[in-house]
Amino acid sequence: MSTPRRNPQGDDERSGLGPTKPFDLAVIAVIVGVTAWILVRYNYSSLPPLPTLAGIVLYILAVIEAVTGFVVRARVEGRQVGRARGQLHPLTAARVVALAKASAILGAIATGLWAGLLVFLLTRHGVTAAEHDTPAAIIGLIGGVLLTAAALWLEFCCRTPDDPTENSVDGASNGHPGPA
Repeated sequence: MSTPRRNPQGDDERSGLGPTKPFDLAVIAVIVGVTAWILVRYNYSSLPPLPTLAGIVLYILAVIEAVTGFVVRARVEGRQVGRARGQLHPLTAARVVALAKASAILGAIATGLWAGLLVFLLTRHGVTAAEHDTPAAIIGLIGGVLLTAAALWLEFCCRTPDDPTENSVDGASNGHPGPA
C-alpha cells in the first residue's frame, strides 16, 4: 500500500494498488448472487443436473493459494526477496499479488453464484431435481468462500514487514512522517 500524496487541489489521493477490500468482494458476491437467483428462477427447468463435485476446482485453487501464501510469507519475512538464486524474484512477487487479487474476485463471483443457486434450491421443497442439486450448490458455495479466504491470505503474505498498516493512512504508525 502506498502513502497518500497531495494533488494541486489539496485533496489526498492514493497512488498504486491497495489491499483488496473484503467489503468490495462482498458487494460482488451479493450482486452475482441476486443475478444468479433471478436467472436460475426463470431457467432452472432447462438446466442439466449439476454434478455433485462441480465446485471442487475451487478447493484445489484454494489449497494451491494457501500453500503459496506460506512459501511467500516465509521468503518475505526472511527478507529473501531479490534477484539472487534461491530468492523470490520481485517480478514473481508482483505476479503472485495479481493472482491473489484475481482469485479473490473469482472467489467472490463463485460464492455469489453458488449462494444464489442454493437460495433458489432451498425454496423448492419436494422437487427431486432441486434436492439432487443442493449438495453440489453447498460444495460450490464452501469452495467459493475458501478460495476468497485463501486469496486474501496470499495477498496478505505478499506484504513486506515495513508496509504501512490499513489504519495508518499517513504512514505515522510505522515511523515514517506523514505528508506535509
